[in-house]
Amino acid sequence: MIDSPLMTVMTDAVFKASRTLKRDFGEVENLQVSRKGPGDFVSNADRRAEATLREALEKARPGYSFVMEEQGVVEGTDKANCWHIDPLDGTTNFLHGIPHFAVSVGLERDGKMIAGVVYDPIKDELFIAERGKGAFLNNRRIRVAIRRDFADTVIACGLPGLAGENHPLFLKEARKVMDRAAGLRRMGAASLDMAYVACGRLDGYWERGPHSWDVAAGVVIVREAGGFVTDAGGGDKIFETRSVVCGNEYVHQELLKLLKA
Repeated sequence: MIDSPLMTVMTDAVFKASRTLKRDFGEVENLQVSRKGPGDFVSNADRRAEATLREALEKARPGYSFVMEEQGVVEGTDKANCWHIDPLDGTTNFLHGIPHFAVSVGLERDGKMIAGVVYDPIKDELFIAERGKGAFLNNRRIRVAIRRDFADTVIACGLPGLAGENHPLFLKEARKVMDRAAGLRRMGAASLDMAYVACGRLDGYWERGPHSWDVAAGVVIVREAGGFVTDAGGGDKIFETRSVVCGNEYVHQELLKLLKA
């Protein structure tokens, strides 16, 4: 485990936000059969969790900037540090009562991601990493899988939004990967996909279109677990290009080749 003041701040904030989400998730199943449906309820749950996260992080580290899913960008007085937070990664899963979602917080310092926390409150799984200190799942050190035969790999992906401008490209990419891998998965929560790569449950992951709050924590967690993370072109402009590819060294390179093809 990482015993640092920064990690204590981040995990405390995530646990506070997750308490309200667990309570709200218990109500979603009842709302599924109502005429109005759970949509507004889930939107409010998302905003409440984000407000809890922001309040806890601001109290512990006043002046840091924020990039948030609901409230957007908030410029702080400390220009070197910026939180990227997603209070409910996997909103559609949450909305439908599917127990696969997470609270995600990443810290960027001077343009580099230095710490990340992803917490799955339903499974009570806490993924954490701090630059130079390794990655952990609860109290266990984690590493990416060592598979080198792409035919044995299980790869996860994110799907384009309803706007659909990247649907043709995604279908081409998915076909390339499906022809080579043992399996393709779409789980619905980018932060957990990357955390699963970090602990070896998945061998690789790619997505075009994620926001910084979707993948910021995962970038640190995968790298500290011995994995490689880049944009779809193999560079380090993940937030700017809104694309991400990750895996162990071999899987990462093979995925890049397939996507470029």
